[in-house]
Amino acid sequence: MTASTVPTDAPSTADDPTGFSALESGVRSYSRAWPVVFDRAVGSSVFAEDGTEYLDFFAGAGSLNYGHNNPRLKKVLIDYLADDRMVHTLDMFTSARREFLETFHSTILEPRGLDHKVVFPGPGGANAVEAALKLARKVTGRESVINFTNAFHGMTLGALSVTGNSMKRGGAGIPLVHATPMPYDDYFNGDVDDFVYLERLLGDGGSGLNEPAAVIVESVQGEGGINAARAEWLRGLADLCKRHGILLILDDIQMGCGRTGGFFSFEEAGIVPDIICLSKSISGYGLPLALTLVRPELDIWEPGEHNGTFRGFAPAFATAAEAIRTYWSDDTFELETLAKGALIESHFNSLVVKYPELNLVNKGRGLARGLEMPDGELAGKVAKEAFARHLLMETSGPDNEVVKLLPPLTITEAELRRGLAIIDESLAAALA
Repeated sequence: MTASTVPTDAPSTADDPTGFSALESGVRSYSRAWPVVFDRAVGSSVFAEDGTEYLDFFAGAGSLNYGHNNPRLKKVLIDYLADDRMVHTLDMFTSARREFLETFHSTILEPRGLDHKVVFPGPGGANAVEAALKLARKVTGRESVINFTNAFHGMTLGALSVTGNSMKRGGAGIPLVHATPMPYDDYFNGDVDDFVYLERLLGDGGSGLNEPAAVIVESVQGEGGINAARAEWLRGLADLCKRHGILLILDDIQMGCGRTGGFFSFEEAGIVPDIICLSKSISGYGLPLALTLVRPELDIWEPGEHNGTFRGFAPAFATAAEAIRTYWSDDTFELETLAKGALIESHFNSLVVKYPELNLVNKGRGLARGLEMPDGELAGKVAKEAFARHLLMETSGPDNEVVKLLPPLTITEAELRRGLAIIDESLAAALA
């Protein structure tokens, strides 16, 4: 078959008006919910090829906290490329790498009392998780890892082993081992004391639980349904790990970089994880970049023991440093995010009251928000109706029963209110 040959069994243009199905794998997902061809994007808006504007409450699944084509970051990126600065650098020393590291340390880590070393594990979030798991096992000499119900940590084999979603786990094609799931906060609706089961297993020589190297947790589960752990639950988990000599890995890939208010989602709990995973919005511009932050005494890698070709995309260093300088030099941005989150929370509370028969549940923190529906069918209908009204949003949860909002943190109040009005209309239309 030549490169230009279209398979005879390719879907017709009537089945696929975009024409992509003839050439691209069926594994794609978001394009099935939003079957238009997008072309441009600015701020909180994306535009189809025909010029139709869509309000974005998705933000690249949390990769675009500062909006599409943020003008300050765009200028930095264009200037960087125009000056023939280094683009591909493996782990070589570059001025862009130094500028990012120094800015990240002085503006993010140091003010929060964190002294973690930065590992550049690869271009995406799964790379950050894989490095964290690998290092935890190397440091402790143990194999087992504790994860939590409804967790999502990535699609590579190690990350899948600590992910809860059965459909995604099934795609591995092999047994996913060396991980033991435990109940996340409020899994039993308050009927069971926090960690009573895990504590009992850890202290019982007959439990059959292998001594864990680490616990990996999200302080807010995004793909799992916008499940926000209480600060006291996170503190209890950190204390349990300390008492049993277990490393605490905090996956902040989707909820970090300000999504819940503070730069890190665990700040509210006042804990210090041993290892922190960051990606998605850390580059500031949607460019691939991932970090695994490790306490200095855990940095026991041999040179080259964990490496890869794309371990630090230099243009992303430039935009990341500028994003940190622009938005994190004081607490203004954090307070604005919390205020916008409170607006959504208030609006969702009004829907809970308006539709008591649906038993809606208002979920989330900051600008990670969810409205849990009775089932995935209704949530899917609401998202579909919203798309018809030019609003992009997805669903999450084990049965896709949660309407999930991840708008850019830079969204204006007027845009936010416009999107919430569309959600109102969409819910009414779905029920009708």
